[in-house]
Amino acid sequence: MRIVLASALLIAAPAFAQQPPALGARTQTPDQLMARMNQASPEEEMRQLEEAANRHPLGTIANPVRVGGPEGEHAYLGRLRCADGSQLRIGARHDAGIGGFGSVVGAYEVSCGGVPAQIVFDMYQEEYVETRAPAGFTLAH
Repeated sequence: MRIVLASALLIAAPAFAQQPPALGARTQTPDQLMARMNQASPEEEMRQLEEAANRHPLGTIANPVRVGGPEGEHAYLGRLRCADGSQLRIGARHDAGIGGFGSVVGAYEVSCGGVPAQIVFDMYQEEYVETRAPAGFTLAH
């Protein structure tokens, strides 16, 4: 039993010997930090994010509907219609994680003719106005 315990302690010793760096201590050089950052301009970075998001269906976590704030969500939902032009039922909103643009996103449960769906929104896109509707829906003008 002593041999097993001693062996376990010897195996674990290197892990105990490693100390985290002191608070405020430099763990990378400035050049290493800069190399890890996205060197693209904000406009180019957004273009890259849009390109990646557009590979996914609109209204999903990977490609959320971009709006400005809760008011933007409500305005968009007010214009959203079922494929046949009828009014959809709008259910509760819930958090849905991190979306394709790096922001926290929310989702609304909706239904058309009793068929449930979920529409994901990124409400941190003040400067963008979405003019498209997710698949299976239309937008009223």
